[in-house]
Amino acid sequence: MEKTVKPYSEEGSKKSQVSNMFDKIAPYYDLLNRVLSLGIDTIWRKKAIDLLKEDNPQLILDVATGTADVAIEMSKRLNPTKIIGVDISKEMLDVGRKKIEKKNLQNIIELKEGDSENLPFEDNTFDAITVAFGVRNYENLEKGLAEMRRVLKKDGKLVVLEFSKPKLFPFKQLFNAYFKYILPMIGRFTSKDPRAYQYLYESVQIFPEGEAFLKLLEKTGYNSSQCTPLSLGICSIYLGKK
Repeated sequence: MEKTVKPYSEEGSKKSQVSNMFDKIAPYYDLLNRVLSLGIDTIWRKKAIDLLKEDNPQLILDVATGTADVAIEMSKRLNPTKIIGVDISKEMLDVGRKKIEKKNLQNIIELKEGDSENLPFEDNTFDAITVAFGVRNYENLEKGLAEMRRVLKKDGKLVVLEFSKPKLFPFKQLFNAYFKYILPMIGRFTSKDPRAYQYLYESVQIFPEGEAFLKLLEKTGYNSSQCTPLSLGICSIYLGKK
């Protein structure tokens, strides 16, 4: 049975709690990402996006788009015709829309409130799909992966960027201490949500990373799957093809 961890209490669905959590921390989300990752998260995103360059995708779906960091970066690096970003957090999308308007990208990027496990699109719609730090929050991971495959065109690629767990001593121990104790403490005082960054640590611990995630991709119909660890295993890029 798949393990589940929720941001708050046991009552209520994970999906509704995740939406509530991101609504709360939306105003602080971008700043906290830059500070807590020392800016490395921007490099991770660029590496993930660059895996799509050779395919020249014109219509791209960014699932769990949040404040649209990946969508905005893709508009610059891939020069697509259209990017649609979906997220269950209205407040995160509002922040993203302001960033898009400031960069005058409204004609390229469109943000919609939507559920990753019930995407409001026809089969075989998108040339490529990206998810950055989002699949860990799915209530039903297999359903979410299958749903993304449904709306992906044949030979289209899914690129997933997600936290993983370092294995190398002593980096593993140092990073775990930072991730488990220091990061939640900073997040608690900065975002005003005592659970958000504690949940981040807990959700990463139970996430099926590496080979386990590749097996899930295979189980849900993807092929040519691969995993690329980044920054000594703090994060990994997963690639699957329909």
